[in-house]
Amino acid sequence: MSRRTTTVLAALAAVPLFVALSGCATASSDAGSGDAENETVKIGVVGKGDAQWPAFVEAAADEGITVELVDFGSYEQPNPALSEGEIDLNQFQHIVYLAEYNNASGSDLTPIGSTAIYPLGLYSKKYDDVDDIPKGETVAVPDDASNQARALNVLQQAGLVELKSGGTPYSDLADVDTEKSKVQVKALEAALIPTSLPDVAAAIINNDFVEDAGLTFDDAIAQDDPEDPSALPYVNIFAARAEDADNETYNKLVEIFQTNEDVQAGLLESSGGTAVALQTPVKDLVASLEKVQKDADAKK
Repeated sequence: MSRRTTTVLAALAAVPLFVALSGCATASSDAGSGDAENETVKIGVVGKGDAQWPAFVEAAADEGITVELVDFGSYEQPNPALSEGEIDLNQFQHIVYLAEYNNASGSDLTPIGSTAIYPLGLYSKKYDDVDDIPKGETVAVPDDASNQARALNVLQQAGLVELKSGGTPYSDLADVDTEKSKVQVKALEAALIPTSLPDVAAAIINNDFVEDAGLTFDDAIAQDDPEDPSALPYVNIFAARAEDADNETYNKLVEIFQTNEDVQAGLLESSGGTAVALQTPVKDLVASLEKVQKDADAKK
């Protein structure tokens, strides 16, 4: 899911539960856990032109696996296509997005491997270090629900706020313990935060708007810590149908993606240098998915 996906959860309200795709009959869903040689696997992606994919297809071919990339024009399409068996795997989303889809559709798609996390950063025109931000100053966060929750978790990791819930993918301003927090938090429209940065001590800026603020990703004074449990729901994943979770061919493809040097170089290139590649244990990914789905149910 590239860094663009941090802004798409709101679109889930319009997710269709079925997407009819012509000419996309699955080629290997009956492969079970057999020999990986001479199999064709259809993988749904959003952004087939990203630099990691040609390298991935070539590396898979070297292992006797033919990968057919199915490029989708929007994030709403790959999960229904996977649920309906039109493709074998998809790779475009983080755990929060998958949890929302499963809850909305009643599906049981599951992660079978991690790819990367695209850190969300805290930026400032006034301070070079988080510790330099005085108590009582104001920090801006995006006002849309998905990005606001993640932003608040970043602020908590940075020691600027304390969240009453401990931090979840559904935290909002009401979750901020103002008595125990170092700073005040103000919500602004994400696209307006770059121009408002000089007026606040610091701000969480969505990756798509960092350059609009005259900044680079290296200017962030804090960002998601991939090792922090609150960042785990934002790890991007390969997803499969539950019955295919142990498919040897699919797991071999995950291994290729995670370990092939050319694939990893392409991932870094296509993300503008922001991707942090991960090899998170699958059991941790599954546990995170289950927790996020429960949190979402509780939030209703």
